[in-house]
Amino acid sequence: MRSGQGAPAGSALGLGCSIGDLISALGALTLASETPALIDELACLEDLKSAIAARQARVAVAFDLAHRREQALVGVPASEQGQDVGAQLALARRESPNRGSWLLGLAKALVSEMPRTMAALEKGLLSEWRATLLVKETACLSVADRCAVDEELAPDTGTFDGAGDRAIASAVKAAAYRRDPRSVTQRASRAAAERRVTLRPAPDTMTYLTALLPAAQGVAAYAALTLQANSVRASGPRSEGDAMSQGQLMADTLVERLTGTPGGISSVEVQLVMTDRALLRGDSEPARLAGYGTVPAKWARVLVGAEGARRKAKRVRRTAEGSACAAPNPERAIAGPEQEGDDPGFAVYLRRLYTAPSTGELVAMDSKARFFPAMLRRFIEARDNTCRTPYCDAPIRHIDHIFPWHAGGKTTLANGAGLCEACNHTKEGAGWTARPVIPTSSGSIHTFYVTTPTGHHYRSKAAPLPGHYSQKVPSFTEST
Repeated sequence: MRSGQGAPAGSALGLGCSIGDLISALGALTLASETPALIDELACLEDLKSAIAARQARVAVAFDLAHRREQALVGVPASEQGQDVGAQLALARRESPNRGSWLLGLAKALVSEMPRTMAALEKGLLSEWRATLLVKETACLSVADRCAVDEELAPDTGTFDGAGDRAIASAVKAAAYRRDPRSVTQRASRAAAERRVTLRPAPDTMTYLTALLPAAQGVAAYAALTLQANSVRASGPRSEGDAMSQGQLMADTLVERLTGTPGGISSVEVQLVMTDRALLRGDSEPARLAGYGTVPAKWARVLVGAEGARRKAKRVRRTAEGSACAAPNPERAIAGPEQEGDDPGFAVYLRRLYTAPSTGELVAMDSKARFFPAMLRRFIEARDNTCRTPYCDAPIRHIDHIFPWHAGGKTTLANGAGLCEACNHTKEGAGWTARPVIPTSSGSIHTFYVTTPTGHHYRSKAAPLPGHYSQKVPSFTEST
């Protein structure tokens, strides 16, 4: 949710109507009945998307300049002007703050340094992504050389009609190298400093573990995994149902070598949030895995070893109906080493979190300290899951006060929020404020509002915990 101030959105376009009117008109259009007309409309809409992307770039640059002027008038040092522009653009475009800074850089390059690429975007000859490729591959050049490459390629003349992404990137790389081979070579040598490992959710409770490595290291790592997989396959499967593909063997080898254990999660804390019903009674309520997201209940039970124990306990209880055998202790059935197929070295620890029955809000904790105590920090991390800035889902790095401590904000669960490092620094900028919402009833979902220097409000509401879906939306009432 967001709200603004001033004139209706779109009035600055000089079209005599607001953007909202244009959106309504577009939704009221009747679909053509003939297939050629439908394809024509798709093509026109694609051109319109490109033109809109170009307009957004111009608006972003104009906002950056206007915001810097406003900050200069109130005495903000030149070195600090414009630091929060990317975050404000991101909120307006419903993007993460990190992407907002990237979009601002793209806009500046298109508007100020690559006019012919900008013209091609406005004409619909390039999509926003393909314009991005031209900007990206010329990033190492000086402004003069970048303009020269833009003039040489002349994208606004239809140079890249019918060309694929790789062809465009290759053409831009070649032109950049011709202009400044030294800068292109230096860029390649500096790329090793950007090596990193990232983790992204994939469908069906899978993840993408990606490593950006120098070419030699990447090739060597892949060759080692391939060699091990070939060796295992050459020795033959241990049983008829044990045959695995090359990719499966390589993946298992990677996990085992990184973690030191075949399963990959022994001695590593995996924060899994699930209801007692899903854990103990076989309920189908989805669970939540920190760093990934929602996972099926049965998959979560298998992860903690509870599924096999639950079935075993059920079989024992059935046996007890016809004999004097007693059912096992439920806690032991969950985490005991006698579970079928379990690794005795894999320990499962359960931490109980109590929630309000109606909304799922976690029970409050309080502290008079300035810094959040360790247990309260963990409590907030379990509640918030990811950075609470709207549209940002980066991992939590800081637990900070919503209403600042130096202004009288308390170190409480209600006044605390999990944020990534960048968002925590941004909210300290001039003109940024945040206020928690006063609960209208016990157990209301934790909510606060962020207000940007332009006066726009954005709501942040805690993610629903497993087992709770119906959430009340609080009104915008400030609290300290």
